[in-house]
Amino acid sequence: MRAVIQRVSEASVTVNNSVAGSIQAGMLVLLGVEEGDTNEELAWLSTKIIHLRIFNDLAGIMNLDLKQSGGELLLVSQFTLHASTRKGNRPSYIKAARPEIAVTVYQKMIDRLESDLGKKIATGIFGADMKVRLLNDGPVTIIIDSRLKE
Repeated sequence: MRAVIQRVSEASVTVNNSVAGSIQAGMLVLLGVEEGDTNEELAWLSTKIIHLRIFNDLAGIMNLDLKQSGGELLLVSQFTLHASTRKGNRPSYIKAARPEIAVTVYQKMIDRLESDLGKKIATGIFGADMKVRLLNDGPVTIIIDSRLKE
């Protein structure tokens, strides 16, 4: 799994001119599911996302995680995070999980993030043509790959 995590002042996702999910201050997480992703990787990534210390403390230092900051989370599926641009100019998405597999993993990630965070999260709609709006705070953008664990 790959996640692009952005600290935001606000974010929303719209499908067919209707807001599917929106948050105020917190994290926008774009999630790409790869063939062969495991439950262990899912658990590791959820824990990493929730405990990533990218929010400012009272001294203005990025020292707080999402729970400590009281922030919200918006999760959006994005298979293009597994694009391969190695050959030519047209990206290949061969590594991205097939939709029937990815939707199950996406739902498990929603459940796990809500459990780890201790509250509901906002989401996009899997497989839909989504329009994502965000106000990146910082900007702070972190990329995490569960297979690299960097």
